[in-house]
Amino acid sequence: MISRDEYINLIKKEYPNDWLEIIDGLSKKRSNALRVNTIKISVDEALKNLDDLGIKYYKSDISDFSYLVDSNNKDLMDLDMFKNGEIYLQSISSQLPPLFLDINESHDILDMCAAPGGKTSEIQMIGENQKSIMALEADKIRCERLKYNLEHLGCKNINVMKKDARTIDSFFRFDTILLDAPCSGSGTINLEAEKDLKAFSVKLVENSSKLQKALLKKALEVLKPGHTMVYSTCSILKMENEDVLKSVLNKNLELMPLDINIETLPASLQNTYTIKPSDKYEGFFIAKIKKIR
Repeated sequence: MISRDEYINLIKKEYPNDWLEIIDGLSKKRSNALRVNTIKISVDEALKNLDDLGIKYYKSDISDFSYLVDSNNKDLMDLDMFKNGEIYLQSISSQLPPLFLDINESHDILDMCAAPGGKTSEIQMIGENQKSIMALEADKIRCERLKYNLEHLGCKNINVMKKDARTIDSFFRFDTILLDAPCSGSGTINLEAEKDLKAFSVKLVENSSKLQKALLKKALEVLKPGHTMVYSTCSILKMENEDVLKSVLNKNLELMPLDINIETLPASLQNTYTIKPSDKYEGFFIAKIKKIR
């Protein structure tokens, strides 16, 4: 566990010129967000249904199917649209990583840490339910939740496996890979919620970094030459982000520039992007890596 003041000091050290804005963003109540699941419903029809329910929504800056929502005190999970799998409750920042995968140019796709399935289902939605996806999850309970969510959202052609992604057989090769790595969650903490601080510790950051490095090393091993992958976390700490990338970067790897229309924090590594926490967006890190040969 870490105290509020200890966490603030950690952010001060990490971002000496931006810490006040970061702390402000982590102290605000975040807007609800959803993704229209176009496997089951068109965006126009979904928005009409929200209009009929008197729910206010605002298009996000990232895609045509991502919306911030003012639920007017309605529980979005009680809506038939949610129960039918026509919308999925997912933060805008969390919806970003699949947008930068080369889905159209890929057939065999790997999601290394897939539960609870929001990003996996988004990948298949973008791929019009035609891609071959291997979705891995090491934890038994989370793996069952992953299977349920993918079925609920109407996803097909996804091979869900209860497996630690670090142990993937080396003969596998994939066209593109999403590694949304387990992390400390430092970008999603609400500094006004004691339970969030109880779950965070410097030791968790250190352990997460070790796991992330091992997962990224395996991802690059099974990525086809000439292809790309996306590495992401919901952390804003360099130990889990830029430092993890630095541990594997070499002349055979290239970080690709991304077109991100959300305010980002200063980076210690070019072509890496850390979303600044705010009332709309969780703190989130994204990098796209090309394996040259």
